[in-house]
Amino acid sequence: MTKTTTTPITALSDEQLVAAYSKGDNQAFDTLLRRHQGRIYSYILSVVKNADVANDLFQETFMKAITTIKQGRYAESGKFLAWISRIAHNLIIDYYRQEKSENLVSADDIASHDVLNRRDLCDVNIEDCMVREQISEDVRRLIEALPESQREVLKMRYYGDMSFKEISDKTNVSINTALGRMRYAIMNMRRIAQENNIALSL
Repeated sequence: MTKTTTTPITALSDEQLVAAYSKGDNQAFDTLLRRHQGRIYSYILSVVKNADVANDLFQETFMKAITTIKQGRYAESGKFLAWISRIAHNLIIDYYRQEKSENLVSADDIASHDVLNRRDLCDVNIEDCMVREQISEDVRRLIEALPESQREVLKMRYYGDMSFKEISDKTNVSINTALGRMRYAIMNMRRIAQENNIALSL
């Protein structure tokens, strides 16, 4: 009788792990994460020079990788590390673009324009605040409609400002599972919003 030997998951190539994950094997992505997290995080940190920012960008990188693979859009045969490094690189660029945009107007510029004394801007701001309050209320209702596991992760991430590592420790699940729950929470919120004609952006 011939014995069937099973290849340990850690011995699989990146491409084999991606293929396995796309078919529902979450352990495969955990293996990919462990294999490359050190290199990807070190690269991000070396560029942004801030541990908190690096941690957020690192989590966004793997979140985007999860979404792309699950949607069947990964097509970088034999180049997973280069592919995910490119995702990290693009997110870093986006981060600096946002920082530059937010810093275009200085506090002195705002003071010189005497924004608070302009009636037209005050009226707009009041209306804007009302709209934002309505959106916040809609978002809260959408969150409460989510399954408990997804709701828990989303609240920890956005209201508790916890990293996915902290969330995984708190909920006793893998980082990959926490990321997956977050992804499904966002997808479900979008679906529910569309079904109920709720606009979530200004």
